[in-house]
Amino acid sequence: MQRLRITFSRGEEVKYISHLDMMRLWERALRRAGIPMAYSQGFSPHPKISIAAPLPIGVTSDGELMDILLRRRVSPYFFIKAVNEQLPRGIGILRVEQVALTLPSLQSQIRQAEYRVEVVADKRVEEVEATLRSFLAKKQLPWQHQRDTEVRHYDLRPLVDRLWLVGWQESWWTLGMRLRADSTATGRAEQVTAALGFTDRPTSIHRTKLILAGF
Repeated sequence: MQRLRITFSRGEEVKYISHLDMMRLWERALRRAGIPMAYSQGFSPHPKISIAAPLPIGVTSDGELMDILLRRRVSPYFFIKAVNEQLPRGIGILRVEQVALTLPSLQSQIRQAEYRVEVVADKRVEEVEATLRSFLAKKQLPWQHQRDTEVRHYDLRPLVDRLWLVGWQESWWTLGMRLRADSTATGRAEQVTAALGFTDRPTSIHRTKLILAGF
């Protein structure tokens, strides 16, 4: 048995694919590449594939993580070469490494996620920087979010670890965010920009990396 951890990217071409469809896409690519996947037991066996912190629809990334359990060992070089040939445009394998079989599940190790977020607003640099400082200085920030017919009330502040200004050009702003992404709560970039006073939704949200416990 072997456990591989894959870091991969998701570009514009596949940013509207659901998590379930992404799992099916990977299963098909791995099967066509001849990767010896391990399967669960029972009436309906399925490959032992785990993608951490499913990416929201419309978000791109170059820091996605996935663990795959194999029946027999393959080299990272063979895996990358064989599987990349079966993947569609917009998905690319960035790194493959072997990890211990005894490690906790990948999802249980996720603690935070970093994003690069682009927004449009008629603001001054001093105003944006002051807004970021003010947000981070808060002890709490009551917030509500409506999803379908349900309205959720919660404290947004604990979901944000860091905020910084990456750059700007005229009315285009690029923000960096490190948000909570563990088993109990997940921060969402568009809610943070709204709390910062940006009235329009982000024009682009890109996840740059996932951060594991101990890193």
